[in-house]
Amino acid sequence: MRFIYSIFFIMMIGSGYAQTVEKAKKLWEDNNLTQAKQLLKTVKKESPEYADAQYYLGRIAFDEKDYDNAEDFFEEAIEINSKKAEYHTWYGNTLGTLAADANLFKQAMLGPKMKSAWERAVELDKNAVDPRESLIQYYLQAPAIAGGSVDKAIEIANEIIKLKPAAGHLQLGNIYYKEKKFPEAEKEFIAMANADPAYASGLSSFYINRKQYDKAFAIFEDQLKKNPEDMMAIYQIGKTSALSGQKLDRGEACLRKYLSYQPKKNEPSHAGANMRLAQIMEKGGKKSEAKKLYETALKGDATLKEAKEGLERVSK
Repeated sequence: MRFIYSIFFIMMIGSGYAQTVEKAKKLWEDNNLTQAKQLLKTVKKESPEYADAQYYLGRIAFDEKDYDNAEDFFEEAIEINSKKAEYHTWYGNTLGTLAADANLFKQAMLGPKMKSAWERAVELDKNAVDPRESLIQYYLQAPAIAGGSVDKAIEIANEIIKLKPAAGHLQLGNIYYKEKKFPEAEKEFIAMANADPAYASGLSSFYINRKQYDKAFAIFEDQLKKNPEDMMAIYQIGKTSALSGQKLDRGEACLRKYLSYQPKKNEPSHAGANMRLAQIMEKGGKKSEAKKLYETALKGDATLKEAKEGLERVSK
């Protein structure tokens, strides 16, 4: 009887922690990082949900740019449950981020570990796209002696096309762009946008980088004809205006409308929108307004490099 009670007690604890993790996940998705973190830290190590709790603590630490702690959380999650592809994906992503600012010696140490993590994620989930995208970046950035290979990157991009066409065409377009094969890149970006209109910003970015601003504006104006409340298209018109210096009145109106909207997770932040609006004011010769907007942007996100540079310009 005591044994049965023990099992029942463990099941009840597990059920409670499952609800805790699910609630924390929702808070994290809503960008309530502090509350999510507090809940996740209550999950005990003996709970079946402990690995997931460590994983989400890692995701929160990553969002907060606390990469050393993120690495520890993901390692803990993998130690407890090594069969979840997303644990390995984000462990590799964290190592890759740490490597970006590391010296050559540390990069050489981290490189094989991150590559192995992403390859393990693909082994565990044959349909996984995220670790394949990370592997592409590895093959493009690593020196040949460490396994870097454009051909291998193209091979993986073609694998992604079979799994998620728009994402695969995006990766292939980026590869060709990096190789300065611009006609081939444009072809892939067009195929990407045709496969999924939500990826149209990738095509517009290509046109912006090539200074073909009219084509970039046309993409989002066309989207707004279909849906006048498409906030991503509204933001992108403002961004294109800020970068090009063209259609400043239209860009300003779009960004002010976007600032009245509450962005969801992974959508452009108000800080970013204020920075773009500041760039429009600066290009329009309104330095005092630009200065206030750059300051507002930096209050929202102190890491915005373009906002820092803009503030320095308009403060002279």
